[in-house]
Amino acid sequence: MPRPARIRFAHQVLILQIGVVVLVAVTGYGMAAWVQWGELRHQYGWRALTLARAVASDPVIGDAVASGDPQGVVEDRAERFRKATGALFVVVTDRRGIRLAHPNRAEIGRRVSTDPSAALSGHEVIVFERGTLGLSARGKVPLHDHVGSLVGEVSVGFDADEIDRRVQRTLAVAAGFAAGTVLLGVAASAGIGRRLKRQTLGLEPHELAELVQEREAVLHGISEGVLALDDGGRVTVCNEEAARLLDVTPARHTAVADLPVTGRLRAVLEGEAVPPNLFVVSGDRVLVVNRREVSHGGRRLGAVISLRDRTDVESLARELDAVRTLFDALRAQRHEYANRLHTLSGLLQLGHYEEAAGYIRALAEVPAAKEEPPGTVPDPYLGAFLAAKAAVAAEKGVELEIAETTWVPGRVSEPLDVTTVIGNLVENALEAARLGRRRPARVEVELLGDGHDLHVTVADSGEGVPEELKEAIFRDGVSTRQTDGGRPRGLGLALARTAARARGGDIVLVDPGEDEVGAVFVARLPEVLN
Repeated sequence: MPRPARIRFAHQVLILQIGVVVLVAVTGYGMAAWVQWGELRHQYGWRALTLARAVASDPVIGDAVASGDPQGVVEDRAERFRKATGALFVVVTDRRGIRLAHPNRAEIGRRVSTDPSAALSGHEVIVFERGTLGLSARGKVPLHDHVGSLVGEVSVGFDADEIDRRVQRTLAVAAGFAAGTVLLGVAASAGIGRRLKRQTLGLEPHELAELVQEREAVLHGISEGVLALDDGGRVTVCNEEAARLLDVTPARHTAVADLPVTGRLRAVLEGEAVPPNLFVVSGDRVLVVNRREVSHGGRRLGAVISLRDRTDVESLARELDAVRTLFDALRAQRHEYANRLHTLSGLLQLGHYEEAAGYIRALAEVPAAKEEPPGTVPDPYLGAFLAAKAAVAAEKGVELEIAETTWVPGRVSEPLDVTTVIGNLVENALEAARLGRRRPARVEVELLGDGHDLHVTVADSGEGVPEELKEAIFRDGVSTRQTDGGRPRGLGLALARTAARARGGDIVLVDPGEDEVGAVFVARLPEVLN
């Protein structure tokens, strides 16, 4: 059985608001009618009582009633009061309740149709009663003669129909106001409905609830960090992974300028133009960051920033780089030995046997490769790594020298961190020496063991570090060179310093370079030797 179609939320709001406005208008109209009716009855009752007092204060009427009104004075004077005030009736009775004055002459001499006992006992009353002339608001007062003796009563009434007519006139005006209020409420409700629809992007409440549930499931179920910013650069969403990667849990509406991030990561958060899949350093982590602007209907809503932890991948990349360095060294040596074998083969094929024998003797007398590390580096991993770097340097036309003062008595216990630091420092130095103007291009590496600590000094013959970059050279994204694509490098030194500081050490620039020498970097790596 198909589900019944839902009424759109905006229409529900419109219907409810119109219902409320109509209910309030009808209730107000009814209350106004009830209050107006009661107020007019009260006013007409007091008006009748006041007129009755005026009639009873006429001594002529009192004396005439006391004498039985043989001359018909009471009727004449009462009728003049009635016509002058527009009352329905002015009735005067004696002490027995017999009428001596009445608008209908046929009623004179008869007992009144309503109870006169209250007025005949000396009390004034206001009542709403039906008599011979219909329903009326009445005021009844006792009547005295000139000496003060109670001789009868005076009853004055105003037609209830006149009260109804006045109430109807008043309510007609109120009905106009009520109708205007309803129309205004309907228009306001329609406007509120349109605004609500615009603010909710046309989504229904159940769709909004589903959207929130889906958002929570996605945000907290994925392995990536997600940071959402509004168009003012304030944090609106930050899932647990993003908080972990940034080492901070920002409160909602925290400005990105207040987040403790630096380097290219801050540039990404603040909206500067950055390439996709940007590698940045945050604390001791390597992150891949992407920023995407979000808009709807041509209106900018903000941005979504994704953060992926690539620290493990970067660690594997470092190991791969070390393996690649060793492979490059082996490739260079293989190339050299292949050339020697080709030379020997040529001599033998041409029959130059004595020259071939002499060439073999010359090869046997060749000393160890210049790029091999001295015997003061007993660690095979570190020795092989430096030998490989020396071979790569030779291919680039740069001399890599191991300082004679190098002395490392122990074995390396943390080869990954050591090669990360030394590898980045040496690679930067080789590039600086290769691109520098000084010849021969050379790089010198000095290693000193101090207990379990290792101190590394790398100097090159390059152009040095510019004065304006001395303090910023270790920041993520800062480099003295550009790639061919024009995109900034600046990741190596940041990674090296991060790796060193993660172990409680550091890397510093002790000499930015002068006219005769290039830059000199010193690294301290605690607890990396056995």
